[in-house]
Amino acid sequence: MADKDVTISQVILQMDLLRSQVLALEQTNAQLQREVQQLRADNQKLQDQIARLKRDSSNSSKPPSSDIVKPPQKKPPRGKHQDKIGGQEGHPRQERIPFGPEDIGPVKRYELSPRQARGLIPLEDWFVLQQVDLVEKPYVVTEHRARKYRDERTGRIVIAPLPAAVKAAGLVGPRLSALAAYQKGACHMSYTTIQRFWNEVLGVPISRGQLVNVIQKTSAAFATPYAELQEALVEQTYLGVDESGHKDSGARLWTWCFRAPRFTVFHIDPSRGSDVLKAILTGTFGGILGSDYFSAYHKYLSDCGVLIQFCWAHLIRDIRFLAEHTDRSLRLWGHKLLGWVRQLFETWHRATSMTHARFARSMDRIRRGFLQAVRRPPWRSEARTLAERFHGREADNYFHFLTRPGIEPTNNQTEQAIRHIVIDRHITQGTRGSRGQRWCERVWTILATCRQQKRRVFDFFCNALDAHFRRKAAPSLLL
Repeated sequence: MADKDVTISQVILQMDLLRSQVLALEQTNAQLQREVQQLRADNQKLQDQIARLKRDSSNSSKPPSSDIVKPPQKKPPRGKHQDKIGGQEGHPRQERIPFGPEDIGPVKRYELSPRQARGLIPLEDWFVLQQVDLVEKPYVVTEHRARKYRDERTGRIVIAPLPAAVKAAGLVGPRLSALAAYQKGACHMSYTTIQRFWNEVLGVPISRGQLVNVIQKTSAAFATPYAELQEALVEQTYLGVDESGHKDSGARLWTWCFRAPRFTVFHIDPSRGSDVLKAILTGTFGGILGSDYFSAYHKYLSDCGVLIQFCWAHLIRDIRFLAEHTDRSLRLWGHKLLGWVRQLFETWHRATSMTHARFARSMDRIRRGFLQAVRRPPWRSEARTLAERFHGREADNYFHFLTRPGIEPTNNQTEQAIRHIVIDRHITQGTRGSRGQRWCERVWTILATCRQQKRRVFDFFCNALDAHFRRKAAPSLLL
């Protein structure tokens, strides 16, 4: 009986030992499972970071209508250039237009000596080479003298009045003021650089303070043309809108760009929100905004009921990012969407060669196919976030360009207009106060609009300054 009790005790001890070992193994297994889950999560985060790091200019700066539709070019054979440097075979020769008689100063003639011309008949025909050069002193100093008079009775000195335009301009006349404004606004030159240029190239010594005065006079001359364009924004049928950062004495502001078909307006504001759109375009804007998917445009859309054409360039960049992702489900979905986008733009580019009915049928089929695909995303946050853009009637905001003439599918032209501003910010480091902000708004608007209308920028500067000094109506940029 005692032996039997000992055996039972040993079995119980062994079972307790096994239970403790199983419990330890279960705890170890649970710990390992948690570690595996953590490693998987960390690995996914690293994969997502790698995917984000792959975003570069090669897949984010090209416009979608050319980047995705045009077939890839064949690479030239190794060791050979695809095109030779210089003019290409078959291209028309580019020659500059000669100067007219009104632009030509002295004419110098060269003839053979009598000995060299023996046996030759002189012709009334000349080989002409026009050479442009700076004159030694590229400016004229006009001295305006106002005679002084003495009052016989009181002895008071009376000075004959100078012309209002001369007095308003002061030291620097309208054309030289326009040059300073062009250097500052169009060439991104600092006051110190302009000062050096005037001193070393023009031979005109001038202080930085005087240059600041010249720029402020030019800013005042631009005030009326700028205000006219800003007021005309609300009447436009289509506006491209974009925004970029602006520095002002260390503060973060925002430069807004509004691009109409015939002019462009820039506005610097502390806010990047929809309140800027409401203040400038008001709630009565009846046209279509072309923009990216930034939240301020959504807010303006919901509050004021405007129509928005969301930019396909930004959308395609987001889709291409997914198509290059390390996650297989995202890659497959991204490539599927790119296929529909390629069909969309190929058909859109061929619209002029198709009947209206055939174009409408093709676009309806492509649109339905794209929406069906985009509304069935993989179970990943990146995909579901993109798919939410096409929920219900939201999808219409990507397709207005198909049915409304003059509406572009991308906001590329507005982004191109704002590049000048980004370059200026990097070079000049922004502004220091409201006067500098107003100057930047006005000169950037004048520059972009003149180039849009193919006007000579410098001529407009000169005309605006001359009108300002003469207290006449400023030239208009509204056509």
